[in-house]
Amino acid sequence: MGICPSFGAGNGRRSLALVLLVLPAGAFAAACDEGRVELRGDGGRAAFSVEVADDPSERSVGLMNRPSMPKGAGMLFVYERPQRAVFWMRNTLIPLDMIFMDETGEVTHVHSEAVPLDETGIDGGEDVKFVLEINGGLAERLGIAEGYEMLHPSVGDIAAWPCGE
Repeated sequence: MGICPSFGAGNGRRSLALVLLVLPAGAFAAACDEGRVELRGDGGRAAFSVEVADDPSERSVGLMNRPSMPKGAGMLFVYERPQRAVFWMRNTLIPLDMIFMDETGEVTHVHSEAVPLDETGIDGGEDVKFVLEINGGLAERLGIAEGYEMLHPSVGDIAAWPCGE
């Protein structure tokens, strides 16, 4: 199952859906793009267009002060090395799901429906290298859970789901 932004309306959308149904599932795996995250696991697949926050200033701002985010979008936080990751929702106006991953891109924890503006720490645990924030409730609806694997070029050579597979 995937989440993708709508492209056009009416017949254009139907044509896109038809193409997606005709292509084999493996056709999407080869695409490893900085602006796209794919997740796969026992429950299926999901894809998101993402902004990457990979330096301290970008990570400190995150999704603060944004009134909305498209359903097929998210933000991928990338750390230099695995570490304990604790997030909060200060100045964040939309409910979010936070998907915490280790250095191989494997999901280790999912926090659902983080409350806007809440400053309570959300602990993703130890050895977190990536955090994907998506709209609140999507992780559960898409079945994203511990053990899922991420496809993204920032994971590198030790990826559980390597680029080009």
